[in-house]
Amino acid sequence: MPILVTGGCGFIGSHTCLELLDCGYEVVVVDDFSNSSPAALTAVRRLAGRELVLHELDLRDHRALDHVFGLHRIEAVIHFAAKKSIGESLRMPLEYFDINIAGTTSLLRCMARHDVGRLVFSSSCSIYGGQYSAPIAEDAPASPTNPYARSKLICEQILADACTAFGDLAVISLRYFNPAGAHPGGMLGEAPKGLPNNVMPYMMQVAAGQLERLQIFGADYPTADGTAVRDYIHVMDVAEAHCLAVKHFDDRPGMQVLNLGTGAGVSVLELVRTFEETCGVSVPYDIAGRRSGDAATAVADPGLVNGEWGWRASRDIRAMCRDAWRFQLAHPRGYEEQPTG
Repeated sequence: MPILVTGGCGFIGSHTCLELLDCGYEVVVVDDFSNSSPAALTAVRRLAGRELVLHELDLRDHRALDHVFGLHRIEAVIHFAAKKSIGESLRMPLEYFDINIAGTTSLLRCMARHDVGRLVFSSSCSIYGGQYSAPIAEDAPASPTNPYARSKLICEQILADACTAFGDLAVISLRYFNPAGAHPGGMLGEAPKGLPNNVMPYMMQVAAGQLERLQIFGADYPTADGTAVRDYIHVMDVAEAHCLAVKHFDDRPGMQVLNLGTGAGVSVLELVRTFEETCGVSVPYDIAGRRSGDAATAVADPGLVNGEWGWRASRDIRAMCRDAWRFQLAHPRGYEEQPTG
């Protein structure tokens, strides 16, 4: 029976679809293409040598979602579909709450109507907020500082309540930190629409001469070089963890929460220098003021998932830079000019 992947045309979703196909699963994707392209799945099909099914819809469209569940005997759901920009969420909080939270509740209600009781939720380290300077474990209190992070925490609370109310529901919430990189073949990667919100795709476009300079937000944080520190994790490691999660629903009843990260922090300036050294390309940058809602340090303690699943991030920051640059060179305008058939 197939796995349903919501937001499967997006950055992490498309890489997870590839991993699922490589592991032998049947895959059904739903996506509204608001920040993605169906061409990503063209690359997935070519890399996997297998087919998958794609439906265009908004998760809040109950009838359309019911139709998908009626067509396919879904075994489990991996839920990525959401808006994800911290800065944008500060400008349009109501839209973030509507799309992220209402999309999740619509999905849960549809799963209940069709007796599907297994869900992997794409969560975020942003729910921890900015109060931690040491690696963060799952039992650290949440303190979200922006609407995007609050929407993710509210979704987790809804999922926990649903698990309490419905004893046959199993949820695994994966809180990952900063996914980066691309598939090493260069066919699949991060291709946001419009101006990138994340540092890696923005840096790729600066390095390629498409954007003038990288903006580094804040150089007065209490870190070694003053710039924000993040736990960058290769998108293929994240995809492999989501695929592995499908095998662990029965580990314990109810809801499981696990961090995905390397346990090592890298500052923005370190990221820039590593890219320049690894790829031999200069990245001009300017220092700007801090962005509202940003944390100084966000680094995972991945000990729980290491111990329970034996999962560890296996690719380093240099691999992330090499793979992201390879995708940029092969797709200078993202998937815009790529075939979708």
